[in-house]
This record gives sequence, C-alpha cells and structure tokens, in this order.
Amino acid sequence: MIGALPVDGDFDRARFPRLAAELEQGIAAGLQHGGQVFVSLAGETRLDAGFGQARPGEPMGRERAMYWLSATKPFAAVAIAQLWERGALHLDDPVARHLPEFASGGKQAITIRHLLTHTAGIRMLDLGWPELGWGGVLARIAARRIEPGWVPGRKAGYHLASSWFVLGELVRRLDGRPFDRYVRAEILEPLGAGSCWIGVPEDRLEQVRARIAPAFQVTPQGMAALVSWDDDARLTVCSPGACGLGPMRELALLYEMLAAGGVTATGRRLLGEPTAEALAARHRVGLHDHTFRTRLDWGLGVIVNSAHYGDPQVPYGYGPHAGPRTFGHSGARSTTAFADPDARLVVALGVNGLPEDAAHRERFERLLAALFEDLDLAPPPAG
Repeated sequence: MIGALPVDGDFDRARFPRLAAELEQGIAAGLQHGGQVFVSLAGETRLDAGFGQARPGEPMGRERAMYWLSATKPFAAVAIAQLWERGALHLDDPVARHLPEFASGGKQAITIRHLLTHTAGIRMLDLGWPELGWGGVLARIAARRIEPGWVPGRKAGYHLASSWFVLGELVRRLDGRPFDRYVRAEILEPLGAGSCWIGVPEDRLEQVRARIAPAFQVTPQGMAALVSWDDDARLTVCSPGACGLGPMRELALLYEMLAAGGVTATGRRLLGEPTAEALAARHRVGLHDHTFRTRLDWGLGVIVNSAHYGDPQVPYGYGPHAGPRTFGHSGARSTTAFADPDARLVVALGVNGLPEDAAHRERFERLLAALFEDLDLAPPPAG
C-alpha cells in the first residue's frame, strides 16, 4: 500500500517517500484515479508498480494496458533506424524517392530526417483516422500541399500524427510487412514487450480490450467523463504516432535498450551502438517550435531535454533534475518515458487522468522532481 492506496508490485514508501506523497496528493486532488510507474537505475529495477485504481473500485495492476498516445512515436524511429542500418534507406533521402506519390504539393524536398525531427511542414490534423483506414489516410497526406512559406529543415513544428503515418508507410514499402506487424516482430517481441500493441489484430481485440486501463478527462472541478478510445477502429487501425498501448514497465524496455547501446535486457541486439546514439543526439537545435510555441531540441523521433532554454512552460519535459542528455517522449497529459544517460536512469510513468495542459505540466514536474530526489539524483541546493 501507499498510504491508503492499493498497489500492485513493489512500492516501498520508505525508499520513495516524496514520490508516494505526490501520487497520493494527485489522486486526492482528482487529477487521476491511478497509474503505473517503472524505474531502473544502472540496469537494476528500483520501482515497478501499479498504484491507485484503473477505474473506481478496480485496482490498477502492473499488467494493465495503458494508452501511450504520443509516447508511441519512438518505435517508428527505431524501425526506420533498423532499415537505415540495413541499407534500405538513408536519413537524407527525399521521402518521394521511396513514396513517389508524396512529391505532389511541393513536398518533393522533404526528407526522412525532416519527418523524424518535425521540420517537414505537413502538420495537418484532418487525417480521417481511423475512419479512412491506413490507405485513405496516406492518400490524404500525399494529396496535401506543404504549409505556405515552410522550408523543410529550417522551420519546426510538432507533427501530431501525419509524418508518423508516412514513416510507417516507408517501413511497409521497404520491408513488405505492414507497420504494426513489423514493429511487433522486430521491436516489441525482441524487447520482451509482448503485452504491447501498436495496432491490435482483430482476433486479439477482445482479449486486449479487457486489459486496458481507461482514461478520464479532468476538468478544473475534478474527474469527469470516461474517454472513449477503445472502439474497434481506434484499436485496430494503426496510427504509428499515437495508438500504442501496454504496461508502462514494457514501454521502459525500449529506453533500456537504447541506453544500453541497442542491446535488449536479454542480450539481443536491435540496433548498432552508433545508431542508438544517433537517435538520442541533437539533430534539431534551438529552433522555435511553431506548434508548441517554444524552443525544443529533437533527436530522431525523440525529444532531447530542452530545459536549458529556460521556458518554465516547456511541454514534454523530464523534470527539473534531469540531465542535459535526457531523451524520450511523452503522451498528451498522461504519460512519459525517457532515459537519462548520465544518471543511467530509465523512467516510464503513466496516469489515467487527463487534466488541462498547465495542471498536467505542474503534476509531472512535481512527480519527476520527487522521483529524482528520492533516488538522490538531484543536485545539491545552490549555496
């Protein structure tokens, strides 16, 4: 137990007193019913627990599937990196070299690197997902013009989903397998993340749906309506940048692999060490992000810690104590997963309440600060 909260797993309050207090406070304040947290330090698991409730009256287990939302995106980056290593593509290839139909509408100069760094200029929101299906969404993206005045690579703005469909189609064209099958076979299963899905097969739909921890919108007045994300189409029609789901402890396996130079916990190599390092390096530096309206640095499909720019409202941050090389990705108002190479730390945290942006930012800032402090990874106070 954390205080009076149910816990599934090993959550020693004596070892994590600040984190436990922040989690309890968030539940008491109506910011979430519960969630999951996983922490490893130097390859050793320090915390792996479900806490609170999946829904009122139902404890949150460690094995429940949580919605990752945009924390799904780095899987597409790893898939592209694997194809890069195999010589199927180069990062600075124009996308149209592999997808000729993509060249229309002034998009012929957009490269694979531009997609991975959110500098492509195709931030369209009206994708028609999931109603149009995979082919319909790709056709809509291919037909769209690049944003007016956008020079790929020189202007930045977070692409919520469009560029990730294009990356997924590149995987399909170059490998032959649909993106969801490729990721399952080449990344999730080798990682040991067999409980996770990025697009659920129809024959597994009911089994997976029964394990999902639902999400809840949170208003300033408290917990509100259940979010309806578990309909058949949203679960089965793959969205490579948004539809991942599974236990947070298994999402963390991706970052343990990257932090270990491309090798999984069981010794299987998924990426070469230089490639793993390249994903986490800064490929986009100092550019103003026209979606988030602040400066953010990007690796290849991951966000590199941008706290040094001094914006207290920076989205998708890793807390005040994270090292400068920290990299990862978060999902809208509910999840984060990252590795801090200098601290040899991997964290995956997900909660089932989605408040307003400011309330969520403050919540995760406090939670991550508490976690670093409990692990004695926070720098000493100045002076």
